[in-house]
Amino acid sequence: MDTESIQSAIDGFFAPISDAVSSVVFYQVTIAGATFPIIVGWLVLAAAIFTVAMRGIQVWGVGHAIALVRGRYGSDDDPGEVSHFQALTSAVSGTVGLGNIAGVAVALSLGGAGATFWMILAGLLGMCTKFVECTLGVKYREEHEDGTVSGGPFKYLPIAFARFGSGVATALTSVFAISIFFFGAVGGNMFQANQTYAQARNVTGGDDGWLASGGAALGFGIVLAVLVGLVIIGGMKSIGRVTASLVPAMAIIYVVACLVVILGNFSSIDNAFGDIISGAFSPDGVTGGVVGVLIIGFQRAAFSNEAGVGSAPIAHSAVKTRRPVTEGFVAMLEPFIDTVVICTMTALTIVIAKPESWLNARAQVAAGETANPDGVVLTSDAFESVVSWFPYVLAIAVALFAFSTLITWSYYTQKAFTSVFGRTPFTERLFQVIFCLFTVFGSVVALADVVNLADAMLFICAFVNILGLYLLFPVVKQELNEYWEDRKAGRLTYKPGHEPSDAA
Repeated sequence: MDTESIQSAIDGFFAPISDAVSSVVFYQVTIAGATFPIIVGWLVLAAAIFTVAMRGIQVWGVGHAIALVRGRYGSDDDPGEVSHFQALTSAVSGTVGLGNIAGVAVALSLGGAGATFWMILAGLLGMCTKFVECTLGVKYREEHEDGTVSGGPFKYLPIAFARFGSGVATALTSVFAISIFFFGAVGGNMFQANQTYAQARNVTGGDDGWLASGGAALGFGIVLAVLVGLVIIGGMKSIGRVTASLVPAMAIIYVVACLVVILGNFSSIDNAFGDIISGAFSPDGVTGGVVGVLIIGFQRAAFSNEAGVGSAPIAHSAVKTRRPVTEGFVAMLEPFIDTVVICTMTALTIVIAKPESWLNARAQVAAGETANPDGVVLTSDAFESVVSWFPYVLAIAVALFAFSTLITWSYYTQKAFTSVFGRTPFTERLFQVIFCLFTVFGSVVALADVVNLADAMLFICAFVNILGLYLLFPVVKQELNEYWEDRKAGRLTYKPGHEPSDAA
């Protein structure tokens, strides 16, 4: 049986399951003529509530967050596996991916330049949700005898739901674990591997290139799986070391490429910002008007930074600290980097360059036609409008983004696997082998319906996780109040050379 037959058989099996689950998870209501998935409203509403309750901590707490990332506080003897910086880069590597490139381009095609404004606003609100969930991830983590830790929703959800009985708590936590495992194996692994191969094939000649030859996809998948395996076999410490170098490098490469396009059209920058602001409040050709473009922007932000989904606390819980709230501050920077910086750079690049493929998609939307733009192609066209070989830079960025997502989601998925089957050296190695096999499989076949089902599973996680966040929010408030009082009184531990008079 060839790969196409395997792909067709698997998709055929999962298609009805995917359709049924997605119709529930992504159930839509119509507001002012625009459809709105309730799950996105669930995420944005939680972010807004937490922001108000914590007096806009993403504004007044960002300076302290940066000081923590720079290593001004704490001790090398603190329990945990990685530094604040490594925990942040590991979590960022799980969210910064193809959605920042392709997803933003599609959002701008459907909602126009104005979607950028609402995307940024949703990203800023999401910073507070990250604070809450990552504080809890560290607060209730379990420290093992070998120095490793296990934290995140697998540890705080049973406590949050314990008031409803052990059966309910176990059931809801299991739903979360199974959902995040399924997404990690498919969306965080197979899809990333598949798209990495597709981009490599495109820039090496497409159907006529050397990567289009028989067996090339399998060979590519094996090499990628070996690279992934070399990183993940070392656990969170190994992942943290790799992402500490990889995330800044990939972000710099991509942002510099965007800046070249933006500065290459310097005279159009003012008009681009004008299009973003005017499009946010008086959009043209968008179903539902202002509400429609707002929904598109909010959706892109929610799907990109995963604030409230419960994935990031798994990585952040491995941080070296004795004060859980410190990682809450650090985690706030994640949606800022993912959505406010990376997604906005993609948006500005497209709005300023105005590639023909984007203008055609916007014309289709304005005419009431169905637009199905290829997001990566739109972004690639924007790059190519300035420098003909820039699509190669994009291919490198896609590969780096995908690889970083792969290794981080391996950690998330492993914690889900061991929470169900137990944490032993055997189960951990078994999982790592299975995960690498999925990487090979993902390079060979593209399973559309399986990936759609995986997306739905991720947002099942969001529903369960945010329920837990509401129930445990008083704990977060108490942790924050105690910590901030200690900071004001000078009772925090400072690294040598960063005593109170020098600390932010």
